Amino acid sequence: MWQRKQTVFLVIVGACMAFSIFFPIWRSHADGLEKALFPLHYSVTEGEVKTTVYFPYSLTAIFAIAAATLAFFSIGKFHNRLLQIKLGALNSLIMAGSIGSAVYFATDLIKTNQEGGEYGFALYLPIAAMISNMVANRFIKKDEKLVRDSDRLR
Repeated sequence: MWQRKQTVFLVIVGACMAFSIFFPIWRSHADGLEKALFPLHYSVTEGEVKTTVYFPYSLTAIFAIAAATLAFFSIGKFHNRLLQIKLGALNSLIMAGSIGSAVYFATDLIKTNQEGGEYGFALYLPIAAMISNMVANRFIKKDEKLVRDSDRLR
């Protein structure tokens, strides 16, 4: 199982989506306020006082956890390549939901607060995961084609 290239790329997908939960999507420092958007929450720190809001910002983390879980589940289905391809397509949709919600919440906060801030690492990790998922699906399809071609020769 580990000798297959797609397994390595699926592990990268799961790791990127899992690690994206712990890094900020967007961060701003202005007027003594530190504002940070994480996939799990949005927090505003003013001096010693920290205010945290979880809903609706936790939607991004829900998508990220679902994508990581699906990637690791897909690794175990290496005997059924067609199911793996379908799971990869579903995982692409879930990761697109994670990226879309992160971008939506970040741009909404930029518009609301009227300040630029800076994008964080958690905005880019799902993009790397999406690319790795596409590469893994390509290798799965290549394996399926190889198996079908060898069955035809018998």
